[in-house]
Order: sequence, then structure tokens, then C-alpha cells
Amino acid sequence: MVNAAGKFGPYGQPAPASVAGVHDARVLPGRGQTGAELVRSRIALQVRLTSVSPGDRLPDAGVLAEELGIGEITVRRALEAMCQDGLLDRRRGRTGGTFVAQGWDTIVPALHDEGEAASLNAFHLLLECGLVAHGAGEVPAGRLDGLQALVDEMDLTDDPGPLLMLETRFHLDLAEALGGAGVRELTADLLGRLCLVQPTPAPDVVRARNRCHADLLTELGRGALDPAVQAVKAHQHTHPG
Repeated sequence: MVNAAGKFGPYGQPAPASVAGVHDARVLPGRGQTGAELVRSRIALQVRLTSVSPGDRLPDAGVLAEELGIGEITVRRALEAMCQDGLLDRRRGRTGGTFVAQGWDTIVPALHDEGEAASLNAFHLLLECGLVAHGAGEVPAGRLDGLQALVDEMDLTDDPGPLLMLETRFHLDLAEALGGAGVRELTADLLGRLCLVQPTPAPDVVRARNRCHADLLTELGRGALDPAVQAVKAHQHTHPG
């Protein structure tokens, strides 16, 4: 079993009021997430990051509530709704609790929503272009080293699961490197929701995106704004459909 305490938060840090021209950065497309949607998206993100896996026990509702900065009743209702959807399993008894469903990967496709995925991807594109425009020419030496290590690791990885995990980590770490902890949280909101509403890309698509990652880091290192923004756009347009 996985002790996932600490892997779902804390997410209480305030985000900046504007990020490179994106006003009120906590507002996602259409509307912000409710507390229940936050629980749902953060669990989905942690499955993508392999912090928890199908069959793993989740932290108790009280722990999740504290880490996410929302009410315990809201967390309990969200977990119950995810159980009803088949994403989670509830077990009783001394070894019971709430577990990620063994059939997670077969259930998620039923939740795909092309319209919501397109809206979230468009917002993510706007956010990353703004971050790159804000940071180009001002990224301190060494700040991109961890991102380059992720790119290099992806180049050596063929397993689809680790590829997706590394790509997700790249975008979370990029957001923090260019925008700070608050922007990382916003990116986590976006990516968690996308894990549920967007089809999983094929490994060859992820590897093609990684070339865009490499180009982006090269251009950021050079302080070349326009080519860096073009690398972000090329990445966002390298996806199924």
C-alpha cells in the first residue's frame, strides 16, 4: 500500500493575480473548480504521476482535506462520487478505506469530453506562452537543468506510463521555474482535469512533444522569445485529433 500523505498538497498557496497577462490565474476555462472537482482532478493527476496506482489506498478524508485546503465533508462527498463513477473502490473493515480502482484505465475513457479538453488545452497554451514571454531572457543559469534532465530521461524511455509521467512533471516544473509555486498549482489544476477528459496520447506523440520540450529549453537558454513561444505552440498542436 502507498502512504500518499503529502502527495496531494498542500495546495493553499495563493496564486498571483496575473501571470504574464493572464488575469486572475486561478480562473480556469468557464469557471473555477469546485472543491469536489479539485479532489477529483488531484487524484487523477497523482495517478498520472504514479504517486498512487490502481489498487493503492488513498489517505483518509481528513488528511486529504487538510492537504487540499478544503472541508472534510466536501472531500467525503467527492470520494463517494468517484466511487459511484467506478474510479475508486470503498472497502470496509480493519484493512478498509478508499482505494484507486483496479479498472481506472478502462473507466477513464468514458469520462472523455472533447469540448472541455479543447478549452483546457487552449488555456494551457495561453498560460505557457505567457510564462515564456515573461521569462525569456531572464531565466537564471541552472534553473532549467532539472527540466533538461527530464527531457533526457524521456529520450531514453519507451514505456508509455513513465513517458506520460515525465511529460507531466516537465510541465509542472516548467510552470514553477517560470512562474513560481502559485502557477504550478494552476498548472496542476489544468493537467489533473485533462487526465480525465482527454484521451491518453500514444508514445510516439509524447516523444514528438519531447522534441518541442528540448527546443523550448534551448531557446529559453538563449533568451530567444519568438522561437521559444513557437516551441510551446508546436507542442500544443502535437496531439491526437
